Amino acid sequence: MEPIHITPRKLNAAERAVLQKILSTEFPGSVALLAQIDACEVVSQWDEQSVSVDIEPTASALPARDAANGPVPVTATVQGLPGDELPLEGEILIWVAGGYISGIEYAWYGDEMPTKLPEPQRIIID
Repeated sequence: MEPIHITPRKLNAAERAVLQKILSTEFPGSVALLAQIDACEVVSQWDEQSVSVDIEPTASALPARDAANGPVPVTATVQGLPGDELPLEGEILIWVAGGYISGIEYAWYGDEMPTKLPEPQRIIID
Protein backbone atom coordinates (compact mmCIF):
# COMPACT_ATOMS: atom_id res chain seq x y z
CA MET A 1 0.00 0.00 0.00
CA GLU A 2 1.35 3.43 -0.94
CA PRO A 3 1.40 6.14 1.72
CA ILE A 4 -0.88 9.13 1.26
CA HIS A 5 1.28 12.22 0.84
CA ILE A 6 0.04 15.32 2.59
CA THR A 7 1.14 18.93 2.84
CA PRO A 8 3.95 18.74 5.41
CA ARG A 9 2.72 19.65 8.89
CA LYS A 10 4.13 19.90 12.39
CA LEU A 11 3.72 16.91 14.69
CA ASN A 12 0.43 16.95 16.56
CA ALA A 13 0.27 16.64 20.36
CA ALA A 14 -0.33 12.87 20.31
CA GLU A 15 2.60 12.22 17.94
CA ARG A 16 4.90 14.41 20.05
CA ALA A 17 3.84 12.67 23.27
CA VAL A 18 4.44 9.18 21.83
CA LEU A 19 7.86 10.19 20.48
CA GLN A 20 8.84 11.80 23.78
CA LYS A 21 7.78 8.74 25.77
CA ILE A 22 9.65 6.22 23.61
CA LEU A 23 12.73 8.31 22.77
CA SER A 24 13.24 9.16 26.46
CA THR A 25 14.39 5.55 26.87
CA GLU A 26 18.18 5.27 26.76
CA PHE A 27 19.68 3.61 23.66
CA PRO A 28 22.37 4.64 21.14
CA GLY A 29 21.24 7.90 19.51
CA SER A 30 18.21 8.43 21.76
CA VAL A 31 19.27 11.87 23.03
CA ALA A 32 19.83 13.23 19.51
CA LEU A 33 16.58 11.68 18.24
CA LEU A 34 14.66 13.20 21.14
CA ALA A 35 16.15 16.60 20.24
CA GLN A 36 14.80 16.22 16.68
CA ILE A 37 11.13 16.27 17.72
CA ASP A 38 10.83 20.04 17.26
CA ALA A 39 12.46 19.79 13.82
CA CYS A 40 10.22 17.10 12.31
CA GLU A 41 7.27 17.27 9.95
CA VAL A 42 4.68 14.66 9.04
CA VAL A 43 4.76 14.18 5.25
CA SER A 44 2.40 11.24 4.73
CA GLN A 45 0.08 8.85 6.49
CA TRP A 46 0.07 5.13 5.80
CA ASP A 47 -3.61 4.90 4.97
CA GLU A 48 -6.56 7.26 4.93
CA GLN A 49 -7.69 6.11 8.40
CA SER A 50 -4.23 5.26 9.77
CA VAL A 51 -2.45 7.02 12.64
CA SER A 52 0.89 5.65 11.37
CA VAL A 53 2.85 8.40 9.62
CA ASP A 54 6.05 9.12 7.72
CA ILE A 55 8.21 11.90 9.13
CA GLU A 56 10.99 14.01 7.63
CA PRO A 57 13.41 16.37 9.32
CA THR A 58 13.43 20.08 8.61
CA ALA A 59 16.70 21.82 7.74
CA SER A 60 17.37 22.58 11.43
CA ALA A 61 17.44 18.91 12.50
CA LEU A 62 20.77 17.40 13.48
CA PRO A 63 21.35 13.70 12.76
CA ALA A 64 21.64 11.09 15.48
CA ARG A 65 24.94 9.60 14.36
CA ASP A 66 24.72 6.63 16.74
CA ALA A 67 21.17 5.63 15.79
CA ALA A 68 20.84 2.55 13.59
CA ASN A 69 18.49 2.48 10.60
CA GLY A 70 15.22 0.67 11.27
CA PRO A 71 13.02 0.63 14.35
CA VAL A 72 14.54 2.03 17.54
CA PRO A 73 15.57 -0.73 19.97
CA VAL A 74 12.68 -0.16 22.38
CA THR A 75 9.68 -2.42 22.96
CA ALA A 76 6.72 -0.07 23.41
CA THR A 77 3.59 -2.12 24.06
CA VAL A 78 0.18 -0.44 24.28
CA GLN A 79 -2.10 -1.56 27.13
CA GLY A 80 -5.77 -1.99 26.38
CA LEU A 81 -8.34 0.17 28.12
CA PRO A 82 -10.29 -1.22 31.09
CA GLY A 83 -13.03 -3.47 29.75
CA ASP A 84 -11.28 -4.08 26.42
CA GLU A 85 -11.32 -7.61 25.06
CA LEU A 86 -7.51 -7.62 24.68
CA PRO A 87 -5.22 -6.68 27.58
CA LEU A 88 -2.66 -5.46 25.03
CA GLU A 89 -3.81 -3.28 22.15
CA GLY A 90 -0.62 -3.21 20.07
CA GLU A 91 2.82 -1.70 19.92
CA ILE A 92 4.44 1.48 18.71
CA LEU A 93 7.52 1.40 16.48
CA ILE A 94 9.59 4.53 15.89
CA TRP A 95 11.51 4.29 12.63
CA VAL A 96 14.88 5.88 11.90
CA ALA A 97 16.60 6.43 8.55
CA GLY A 98 19.97 8.09 8.08
CA GLY A 99 20.06 9.30 11.67
CA TYR A 100 16.63 10.97 11.54
CA ILE A 101 13.19 10.01 12.83
CA SER A 102 11.38 8.70 9.76
CA GLY A 103 8.09 7.32 11.04
CA ILE A 104 5.68 6.33 13.75
CA GLU A 105 3.97 2.98 13.28
CA TYR A 106 1.06 1.80 15.41
CA ALA A 107 1.00 -1.99 14.94
CA TRP A 108 -2.30 -3.03 16.49
CA TYR A 109 -3.54 -6.41 17.65
CA GLY A 110 -7.08 -7.47 16.84
CA ASP A 111 -9.53 -6.59 14.09
CA GLU A 112 -10.11 -2.87 14.52
CA MET A 113 -7.53 -0.32 13.37
CA PRO A 114 -6.96 2.33 16.07
CA THR A 115 -8.31 5.78 15.25
CA LYS A 116 -5.83 7.64 17.45
CA LEU A 117 -2.45 7.14 19.06
CA PRO A 118 -2.48 5.94 22.68
CA GLU A 119 -1.90 8.23 25.63
CA PRO A 120 1.71 7.91 26.83
CA GLN A 121 0.65 6.38 30.17
CA ARG A 122 -0.76 3.38 28.26
CA ILE A 123 2.62 2.67 26.64
CA ILE A 124 4.71 0.12 28.53
CA ILE A 125 8.43 0.32 27.81
CA ASP A 126 10.29 -2.99 28.12
